[in-house]
Amino acid sequence: MNKKELVEKAAAEADVTNKIAGEVLAAILSTVQTAIASGDKVSLPGFGAFEMVHKPARTARNPATGAEIHVAESWGPKFKPGSEFKELVNAGGKRAAAA
Repeated sequence: MNKKELVEKAAAEADVTNKIAGEVLAAILSTVQTAIASGDKVSLPGFGAFEMVHKPARTARNPATGAEIHVAESWGPKFKPGSEFKELVNAGGKRAAAA
């Protein structure tokens, strides 16, 4: 599902126009991104939690040459799905495997 399809489904479920659903989705995504970038954690019970994680500097290997390379420390976003979300995905996976 791409963004357009997501907006259309959300608009239909909420009984609003695609334009309104698109604006709300854009506002939510922007708010989550800004919060995570500033170090806050965004928790949506039943869905999951977004947070920023630190990745320390490390030494890695170039798989083609075997040469060691230095990977600088960085920060990145992390998503941890909630239990209800995991259960739904797991049930869906079982249905798909049975089909």
